[in-house]
Amino acid sequence: MYGQGMYMDPMYFVFVLPAFLLTMWAQQRIRSTYNKWAQVGNERGLTGADVARTLLPSERMSDISLEVTPGQLSDHYDPQKNVLRLSPAVAEQPSIASMSIAAHEIGHAAQDRDGYLWMKVRSGLVPVLSLASTLGYLIFGGGLFLQSSVLAWIGVLMISGSAIFSLVTLPVELDASNRALKMLSEHSLITSPQEQKAAREMLNSAAWTYVAGAAQAIAGVLYYVFAIMGRSNRRR
Repeated sequence: MYGQGMYMDPMYFVFVLPAFLLTMWAQQRIRSTYNKWAQVGNERGLTGADVARTLLPSERMSDISLEVTPGQLSDHYDPQKNVLRLSPAVAEQPSIASMSIAAHEIGHAAQDRDGYLWMKVRSGLVPVLSLASTLGYLIFGGGLFLQSSVLAWIGVLMISGSAIFSLVTLPVELDASNRALKMLSEHSLITSPQEQKAAREMLNSAAWTYVAGAAQAIAGVLYYVFAIMGRSNRRR
């Protein structure tokens, strides 16, 4: 009943809808940008796997293994297993999109190599915030049901972990993209200003998904704060 009431509250949409629309726009933008540059070959004819085989040893990361993982845009660097995983399209196609995505993930590997602070913070937050966020919703709901503002506020503080994680993710992703562009240029994998611009467009479109994710998480927390304050005012 609590969940049903919450989702029927018009104010929920006032807070969350703008961020939700931003998320939809960001997802559409990265899909369209990827589809655009996946059809355009890079000037050196390098696949994502070629980029990885060039950059990893050149950047003192020869110990990182390369794997192909199923799915589309499922590319990621696994710091626990020291593995760079590329989706089949990225690994095998010699496109600007493939080159950019592979370099971005190698940017994460470089962060791990350098002990990049925000990456360490994000990795440390994952196990703590995952549990805290789940319990936070239960405590928040219990606080509203029992009319306990103390419990509800504790729940909100725990839920806000997801917003904190999203905010910490932003500098990690932006830095990985900056590293990607720098590596591609320094190792002459990008050979023209036009290609540099195309790679930047590809990486910037991905950054918007993280901005939208942070906005959505923050909007959710603000709604829960509003819900508590609204109930407190009605009881006065």
